[in-house]
Amino acid sequence: MRDDANILSRLLKRASLVERGFLIVLALAASALYIFVQTASEVFEGETHGFDNAILLAFRNPLDLSDPLGPRWFEEVMRDFTALGGTAVLATITLFVVGYLAISGKRRSALLVTVSIVGGVLLSNLLKYGFDRPRPDLVPHGMEVYTLSFPSSHAMMSAVVYLTLGALLARTQAAPRVRVYLLTCAVLLTVVVGVSRVYLGVHWPTDVIAGWAVGSCWALGWWLAALWLQRQRKVETPDEGAPSQDE
Repeated sequence: MRDDANILSRLLKRASLVERGFLIVLALAASALYIFVQTASEVFEGETHGFDNAILLAFRNPLDLSDPLGPRWFEEVMRDFTALGGTAVLATITLFVVGYLAISGKRRSALLVTVSIVGGVLLSNLLKYGFDRPRPDLVPHGMEVYTLSFPSSHAMMSAVVYLTLGALLARTQAAPRVRVYLLTCAVLLTVVVGVSRVYLGVHWPTDVIAGWAVGSCWALGWWLAALWLQRQRKVETPDEGAPSQDE
C-alpha cells in the first residue's frame, strides 16, 4: 500500500509540473501577443516616433548619419547576421531539420515542423502587406530592401523558424541540458537578426519588436501544440524514433 501511495504521489506531482508548464508557455504566448497588439496600435497612432528615432540614431555617427557605429568590418558582420534571417537561409535550415527528423524516425514531428514553418511564412506575408508601413527614411540603408517595414519579416521569421525549431527539437530530446542549449541558441539567433536590422537602418525598432513578439507567439503556440500532441501519442515523444543500427 505504501509503495502504491508513493507511486500515486509521484504521478500527481508530475502531472502538476506538466500543467504548470502549459500555463507558463500559454502566459508567455499571451504576453507576446499583447506586446504585438500594443506596439501596432502605438505605431499607427504615431506615438513611437521619438522612441524609433532615438534608437535608430543611437547606432549612427552623429556627424555622419550614413556611417553606422563601429569599424567597417563590424558592418560586414552585421550584414552576415542579418542574412541569418533571410528566406534562403531559413528555408535551408528548415529543410535540414525536417530531413534529420524524418531519417531519425520522427516523421510526425517532421510534418509538425513543416506545417508550423509554412504557416508562419504565410502569416508573415499577410501582416507585411496588411500594415503597409514605409521603411525608415531617417538614415541611409545599409543594404537593399524591397518590401514594406512593419513588422520586420527578418525579425518575425527568425523568431518563427529558430524558436519553433528550437522548441520542437527540444521536445524530441530527453536530456535537459540539450533542451536548454537548443532554446538558448534559438533565442540568441533571433535577437542578433533583429538588432542587425536596426543597426543597418532598414527597420524601425518597433518593426523589430513587433516581429519578435508575433514570431514568439507563433513559436510558443506550436510548442503547446507539440506538447498536447505528444501527450495524445500523435507525435513522437523524446524516446521514440527509429532504432539505431547498432542495436
